[in-house]
Amino acid sequence: MKKIPNEVEEIARKLEVGGFEAFLVGGCLRDMILGVVPKDWDIATNATPDQVEKLFYDFGGRTKEDPATVYENEFGTVGIKTESDDPTLKIIEVTTYRIEGKYSDVRHPDEVRFAKTIEEDLSRRDFTINAIALSLTNAIQNKKIESQLIDPYNGLSDISAKIIRTVGNPDKRFTEDALRLMRAVRFSAQLGFSIEEKTQEAIRLHAGLLDVIAKERIRDEFTKLIMTDRAAEGIVVMEDTGLLKYVIPELREGIGCGQNKHHIYTVFDHNVRALNYAVEKGYSLEVRLGALLHDVGKPKTKRGEGIDSTFHGHEVVGGKMTAKIMDRLRFSKDVTEKVIHLVRYHLFYYNVGEVSEAGVRRFISRVGIEMVDDLLKIREADRIGSGVPKAFPYKLRHLQFMIEKVRHDPVHPKMLKLNGNELMELLNIKPSRRVGCILSILLEEVLDDPTRNTKEYLEKRAKELQVHDDVALNELSRKAQEVKEEFESGVEDEMKKKYKV
Repeated sequence: MKKIPNEVEEIARKLEVGGFEAFLVGGCLRDMILGVVPKDWDIATNATPDQVEKLFYDFGGRTKEDPATVYENEFGTVGIKTESDDPTLKIIEVTTYRIEGKYSDVRHPDEVRFAKTIEEDLSRRDFTINAIALSLTNAIQNKKIESQLIDPYNGLSDISAKIIRTVGNPDKRFTEDALRLMRAVRFSAQLGFSIEEKTQEAIRLHAGLLDVIAKERIRDEFTKLIMTDRAAEGIVVMEDTGLLKYVIPELREGIGCGQNKHHIYTVFDHNVRALNYAVEKGYSLEVRLGALLHDVGKPKTKRGEGIDSTFHGHEVVGGKMTAKIMDRLRFSKDVTEKVIHLVRYHLFYYNVGEVSEAGVRRFISRVGIEMVDDLLKIREADRIGSGVPKAFPYKLRHLQFMIEKVRHDPVHPKMLKLNGNELMELLNIKPSRRVGCILSILLEEVLDDPTRNTKEYLEKRAKELQVHDDVALNELSRKAQEVKEEFESGVEDEMKKKYKV
């Protein structure tokens, strides 16, 4: 078991001197037992929040004007500030023993009452592995931590057996707070534990209760699951327990949906395997979500059966589906936009000798230089998820080389040597569609040949374009936009025909 940090010991001693009890509880104790460094620290006590605030206001040399305590909740939790350099120990939470009333809305207790004993406090907790307490006073004095554990629900045994089991009746636990349905699966993935049979049956029975849980809470649990080392297993367990239907039902459309000769797995299995690769590589949340959802549009676009079936446009349909999924789960705008982008543009083609530097510049212009690396990661995950042995073959390494070669070339209107304000002043025109049209045409010319990105050339071309009326100028701009933005003209279409995508 991990050693108790000095900061935790110091708080426990101060509680003891004040005549109160101190127990280490919850996830931090579970992690200590597993030999894992806790991400935060929680102490349970019989002191009320007012008593804790009074006892600790000057903790660490602070004053009443700058107290060491933070108390801004309804659950009796007081945050104690420390001077630790360890971010996990900067604030240690001290919570009064409590018991909870009925959960009329299967989300929040109708009332929270302070309890008198640690045993009462443990009785309200979700799973046995989280319903263990360690007497800090005795542990500090005796240094025999294991002998000071209070374990009324055999959580130690379940930790040893790697089992997730509810405290008491699973039906009662899940109808108290339906988010525990997701927490069970998340803990299973996080810890590599299996869910006990009766607990799993209760999850299936009550899966529909997720409908009444705030989407933000579901998103937070789902994010924690996706960021575990066994996220792919977690998605499978969500399906097995009936939860996936209430979180991302779109993924289920890929179950049993066969692909063509270039894939040996169904769409669902392929997406899960792609996620697993992204997890193994330690990629970001956005890349993991992109890997999981990259082919979510395939079932809706499938035409035909067997080895010659096709999925034309699945990346476009998938991007739209991803937008709805991310919005429904209330992901932030930044995360949402990145994941949609990865799904929408994951299908790109590159073959050595077939694509010019201009084509690569157009690719970068289309997807954004800041997204290129993540798109390559999605491609790796896509390949491994398809059952091929190499995630990064020679042609992708060559593309990476080409990207590095043209990375600093102008690929965006803001990189032109003639900006919008200068263009309006040069041509004596006001902000209008004409400005955008001219800049669009100039950018296409510079993408073809970066040496054209000089003020002299761009001003000369702008004056030449200015003589066209709006109709002609719009037509020139439209033709410029029609230039293949995902590499060279015709190459992508040939790829789609060849690979039936």
